Amino acid sequence: MTRPARTWLVTGSSAGLGRALVTELLARGETVAATARDPRTLADLRPPSAQALWTARLDVTDPEQIRQVVDDAARALGRIDVVISNAGYALVGAAEEASGEQVDRQLRTNLTGPIHLAQAVLPHLRAQGGGRIIQISSMAGQRGSPGTAVYCATKWGVEGFFESLAAEVKGFGIGVTIVEPGTVSTGFFGRSKELTAESPAYAGTPAAILRRRAQDGRLPCRGDLARMAAAVVDVATGPTVPLRLALGSDAYAAIRRGLTARLADLEEQREIAFSTDLTAGDGSTPSTPHRGPEGNDDAHHRPGARQSR
Repeated sequence: MTRPARTWLVTGSSAGLGRALVTELLARGETVAATARDPRTLADLRPPSAQALWTARLDVTDPEQIRQVVDDAARALGRIDVVISNAGYALVGAAEEASGEQVDRQLRTNLTGPIHLAQAVLPHLRAQGGGRIIQISSMAGQRGSPGTAVYCATKWGVEGFFESLAAEVKGFGIGVTIVEPGTVSTGFFGRSKELTAESPAYAGTPAAILRRRAQDGRLPCRGDLARMAAAVVDVATGPTVPLRLALGSDAYAAIRRGLTARLADLEEQREIAFSTDLTAGDGSTPSTPHRGPEGNDDAHHRPGARQSR
């Protein structure tokens, strides 16, 4: 029996991973609602059939436009099965160099934009009894690096929001996956980057070195864009959905180093942490481990924990 095509909503579809995802989905016969700030950039996409591709203008910094586009897509296509929140860009430079406007725009695009998108699509997913949300993060969402402090702040924020959201909506049959790609040649540090105003105080520092490499296009990339897109689609259509998906050997290595270092730091502080608890002699109830929604201690934080659709 032929499986009916799913309907996907993809933001940031004009270039990079977003475009690769739309291309992969159309090649698999899926129905796609592709969005971009300039829909003319989507004109050369070639779906197998005229009904397979729906496009719209979307600026993810505009919450009202997000809600309108989501509602329009659901009405035009009948339903939305999978949302891939991909729109974003990188602000490169030392944190002190970033202007207030640059910080606000980075947050609105990379963090509050995905939050508003999730809020807009959840009523549709709940009403139809399930679906999936795929949030594109970065290996920078697990390990900070000099020269990308504001960008990393948005990705760490995304990680916290969508990890929490996954536990909130699991009971509705909605799966959430946070995708953490490594470096890939997408133009992300080309046309999709923004530089802070260069300060002489940071000359020669790691932040300045990264800025220069990004400016000159000399950042090495390991990931294969088409393979990453195929991996995301494979995971999104699988019987179970992982909370996180690392893509690229550099992402795996960077995330592993970050997690290992944080765990080592935590273990060194164990005695201090426990020394600050209330004791029975204080007349208060000693603290108990946090219990997850399934009754297990930190149930949704177990390594390798997976969600069903």
